[in-house]
Amino acid sequence: MRTKKYLTWLLVGAVCASTLLAGCGKKKEVEKKEVPQETVEKPEEKEEAKEIVLQPKEPETEQIPEGMMKSYLTGEYVSPAIGQRRPVAVMLNNIQAAVPQAGIANAGVVYEAPVEGGITRLMGIFEDYDNLEKIGSVRSCRDYYIFYAMEFEALYAHYGQAAYALPYLEIPEVNNLSGLSGYGAEVYYRTTDRVAPHNAYTSFAGLQKGIEINGYSQEYSADYKGHFQFAWVGKEAAPAGGTPASTIKPGYSVNAPWFDYNAEEKLYYRFQYGEPQIDELTSGQLAYKNVILQYCPWENYEDSAYLHINVMSGGSGKYISEGQAIDITWKKDSEWAPTHYYDASGNEITLNPGKTWICIIQDTNADQVEITGPEPAAPEAAENPDPAANQDAVQGTENPAETPEDTGAEEAPVQ
Repeated sequence: MRTKKYLTWLLVGAVCASTLLAGCGKKKEVEKKEVPQETVEKPEEKEEAKEIVLQPKEPETEQIPEGMMKSYLTGEYVSPAIGQRRPVAVMLNNIQAAVPQAGIANAGVVYEAPVEGGITRLMGIFEDYDNLEKIGSVRSCRDYYIFYAMEFEALYAHYGQAAYALPYLEIPEVNNLSGLSGYGAEVYYRTTDRVAPHNAYTSFAGLQKGIEINGYSQEYSADYKGHFQFAWVGKEAAPAGGTPASTIKPGYSVNAPWFDYNAEEKLYYRFQYGEPQIDELTSGQLAYKNVILQYCPWENYEDSAYLHINVMSGGSGKYISEGQAIDITWKKDSEWAPTHYYDASGNEITLNPGKTWICIIQDTNADQVEITGPEPAAPEAAENPDPAANQDAVQGTENPAETPEDTGAEEAPVQ
């Protein structure tokens, strides 16, 4: 009995022991699983820094060099001593007996307009003329030139005038220097190389003396904004939407002038009377960045040969620069205000910096104007040209007609 009991307790003890051992094994296994594994973090891969190139921002206004200003006449950089001084508009003779003109290359703007007899007269507008001892020859005034001079607030230099100009010359707004005045001999002088009236000249010193005698101010009015709208220096461009313009013929009959475009220099070189037009003082040919053709209504004064060119009516024309020509219109806001020029979209044109030549053309002669593009390349010469054909060509060549001399009609009653 005891033996059975004893065996029973042994069996119970063995079962309990095995249970405890099993539980301990599981616990250790669980604990083993709960031990966190060490995490090895991989280093982050850094992207290579990319070089950022910043484009320079376009300035909102033109960067004018220190100590300089933009010229009202040319749009180029000049010293304030020149650019802030009122210019002088000088009437210049243009008949064949009076060319070449002296000092004309210094004019920032040149006007060419017809006078009586089919000839043209020039008006050079000068701001940089301090070094000139000879300007001219100087000729008489016509009324429409006065209006063009006043558009630049210029002092107006002339030697005599047509009767129709006198009322305008006498008003206070027109600061003029007349060779027929009592002080004329202090402003002008005559040379012996040409006959009168083609030998009257002036100079920087003479003009300054006349300005001093008359007490004229050489400062622009406080509200003067300039005549033209100019592109920035270095930002020149051909007018948009233009047509090729390598040769310009304004159609004046007596001096038969033309301009040829130099594509390398981007300038228009001036010719008249069958040859290059030069400055007597430099012997250099005249050249211009801009050419404007302005068509104007006109009529004769009463029964005379004097022209009344309408400067107020508005009209059409051409603007030519950098080998391209566009159609323009022009108008004035008031009698003494500048003429404004507009493109086909109605925007005021922007001139390229440089000198400008303006041709005033009678509107009835607009069909005489010729503007042509570059000539096509010449065909290569034949290897075996026909001598007989060449001889015929030589024999068929006529001598060009000589340029007609001035008729002297412009000398008819000038006061």
